Amino acid sequence: MSSGAETGSAPAQLAAPPALLADLVGDRADLMARLAVILATRGVDHGLVGPREVPRLWDRHIVNCVLLAQLLPQGARVIDVGSGAGLPGLVLAVARPDLRLDLVEPLERRVRWLHDAIDELGIGDSVHVHRGKAQAFWGELSADVVTARAVARLGELAQWCLPLVPLGGTLLAMKGAAAQREMQEDASAVRAAGGGDVDLITLGSDLVETPTRVVRVVRVSDAAADRRASGRRAARGSRATGAASGSAGGRSAGRRSGRAAPRAARRRPGGDTPDSPNSPGRAKD
Repeated sequence: MSSGAETGSAPAQLAAPPALLADLVGDRADLMARLAVILATRGVDHGLVGPREVPRLWDRHIVNCVLLAQLLPQGARVIDVGSGAGLPGLVLAVARPDLRLDLVEPLERRVRWLHDAIDELGIGDSVHVHRGKAQAFWGELSADVVTARAVARLGELAQWCLPLVPLGGTLLAMKGAAAQREMQEDASAVRAAGGGDVDLITLGSDLVETPTRVVRVVRVSDAAADRRASGRRAARGSRATGAASGSAGGRSAGRRSGRAAPRAARRRPGGDTPDSPNSPGRAKD
């Protein structure tokens, strides 16, 4: 892990913390400023933050994620999927020490970076990092809320993330200006994943130039269980259709056999048919 001296001073490109920060996070403002320095230095070095993003790191990224905290219940457990640079996971952990956060990230180098940042910020008691994709933790991790920022389209997020919350749990997907269009285009995929109505929430319109847009999806059904039940019903219907078809075929064959037997008996007074095991011809073999 890099020493504190390496992130002790902010790079020239990083703006000073905005005046509204204290109003948003209270006495956690200094710790949030420390996270900003980590992102602007080691975050850039590790390729997690683009150099051009440093001048607007506060407004476009950190405050953007801080505003999301308004939607999280007190003491909630939160899973952040695709945490990357810790946006929003680390920001939420700093802003809201009452939360319990699980950061899910598939790339090893990003996982190492998150561990280092957590150690440096001293927030390890409330934050845990898990390496893997969201699907790898179905049935293992569960939370009241799942968050995701710049990870995937809404339909894919619903498929990956809704199994991580119980019925009534919520997915909060941070989106850009095209959020409304994506909601419309992915509505059927969200429903297929077990989601109900989809809401667009805008936060901070009166505080920042670019407000935070959050698409909220509530889990209303167990889509996987519904698909399994549908498959079982289809299989039962197929078996019933096959059984009915077989029964009808048996009756038809019986009728045909019943009509043919007397003719064969008339042809052979002994009563044996050519294929009977007891026919004289077979006895000689």
